[in-house]
Amino acid sequence: MEYNTRKTLEIYLAHAGKYKLWGSIILFFVISGAATNVITPLFYKKFFDTLVSGQIKEEIVSGLISVLALVLVIKIAGWISWRAADFMSVKFQRSVIADLSNTCFKYLHKHSFSYFNNNFTGSLVKRVSYFPRAFEEISDRIAWNFLPLVVSIVIIIAVLFSKNILLGAVILLWLFIVVALNWFLAKYKLKYDIKVSEAYTEATGFLSDTITNNSNVKLFCGFKREVVGFAGLNERIRKLSQFSWNLNGIFEAVQVFFIVMLEIGMFYIGIGLWEKGNFTIGDFVLLQAYIIIIFQNTINLGKMIRMTYHDLADAEEMTVILNTPHEIIDVPKAKDLKVTEGKIEFKDVDFYYHMTRKIFEKFSLSIASRERVALIGPSGAGKTTVVKLLLRNHDISRGNILVDGQNISKVTQESLWKNISLVPQDPILFHRTLLENIRYGKPEAADEEVVRAAKLAHCHEFISSFPKEYDTYVGERGVKLSGGERQRVAIARAILRNSPVLVLDEATSSLDSESESLIQDALVNLMKDKTVIVIAHRLSTIAKMNRIIFIDNGEIKESGTHEDLLGIKNGKYRKLWELQACGFIAE
Repeated sequence: MEYNTRKTLEIYLAHAGKYKLWGSIILFFVISGAATNVITPLFYKKFFDTLVSGQIKEEIVSGLISVLALVLVIKIAGWISWRAADFMSVKFQRSVIADLSNTCFKYLHKHSFSYFNNNFTGSLVKRVSYFPRAFEEISDRIAWNFLPLVVSIVIIIAVLFSKNILLGAVILLWLFIVVALNWFLAKYKLKYDIKVSEAYTEATGFLSDTITNNSNVKLFCGFKREVVGFAGLNERIRKLSQFSWNLNGIFEAVQVFFIVMLEIGMFYIGIGLWEKGNFTIGDFVLLQAYIIIIFQNTINLGKMIRMTYHDLADAEEMTVILNTPHEIIDVPKAKDLKVTEGKIEFKDVDFYYHMTRKIFEKFSLSIASRERVALIGPSGAGKTTVVKLLLRNHDISRGNILVDGQNISKVTQESLWKNISLVPQDPILFHRTLLENIRYGKPEAADEEVVRAAKLAHCHEFISSFPKEYDTYVGERGVKLSGGERQRVAIARAILRNSPVLVLDEATSSLDSESESLIQDALVNLMKDKTVIVIAHRLSTIAKMNRIIFIDNGEIKESGTHEDLLGIKNGKYRKLWELQACGFIAE
């Protein structure tokens, strides 16, 4: 916990350090503004001492006006200082916050596919948004609470020591006790603030999950169950927050008690000094003004320390993400993948999910240049895992995966993905326009290229029926489109990308018979001069592949053309074919 807190502060300081000039200017004006607040009571002391000085009335009035003129000058200087600090703080804070947000975004997206599979979207969004917000809160407290407090206390102690050593010593001792007490209580409370933050994250993730699955909640009559589940999480938040807030109340009560004791004690000492003729009416005014300043700042100090730790607790979850090494990274000086032929080789590959569940052991597969290969087999056999390993969604335990003789673990991930087009079974689209979603495959593509790809994928027909056509927003994850429409958009995106290696993962599974027949020509055009890997359960879509590979339990059981595999008596492919084509398994 303390390690993460320290790392959070290190990250904040590193980003703030890029704007040292602005920070230094803010520091100067805040110190100037705080100093004017503490210097002003010295002139009010002189004002009241002049009132009771016994001088001639005209001289008293003249002296009072002179004092007021000086107070006015100091007040104006303070006003300018605070306004300047406030203005420059906006530039400083917004720049650092933008940098922090960008850092979180970039680092988060460099995490592996499995990392995102293991974390709720809502939780990740909450962590990214809270991290820069915590910096804003902490920097505000440093600029507008902590620095003014330090400046005020230093000047007040210096002035009171000059008046009387006992007054200065009492203030110094009192401050030490109050600061130490606040620090100890704030650190004690931090672990509960972290629990509250974690509870909020869990509730946010639950909320995001139910919103994503809102149709399931309705169709499976899960409303009451989800309400009970969410209420349970909120009850946990309530209990933790209530305890945390009760601690705040205890802190405040203890601090107010110390404040009362200080006020009474300081005035008691002042009476003794006045009795000896060492204290004036103006000194009492000065003492009261300084006690008020100390009260205001120390009350804020307690809140500042506790709220700062609370903000650090909010930021800690993102710090954990930033301190979590990326699971899959490019090797130092990794080169770009150069694909000229598109030959793919799996050589003695071992792969385990979570280091325990064996998927492949000494798995080997060679796909020739521009060969069209279909992977079939039962669910969980390893078909999709072949594709995931090729895309380097996971790193293998042993062996090599080569593309045109280049080990994919030695090239940049970006260049690997650039050379492979994937059309997944359930395409997920951005909540952006159709034009932007298709163009995502090739950002520099002209509108005409996008439309041409859409026509080849038979998207153009339904897109043209929309009032805004290609400027139509598709909704979050593409929910405004049917499954078949989303799949055709994904195929259009792959056509536009035109990578030398093509992966079709159940690419026609969401299409009706008419749409599927329309898109077959597009797929034929898409597959020309490419190395193609097709995963499909509908065997009618893969009969014309160059080679069909039957995978079961992480092993290649059968390999050959459609005709070859049908010729194997009691073959696994033949049984599947007869089941789908004839409705029964041949004896």
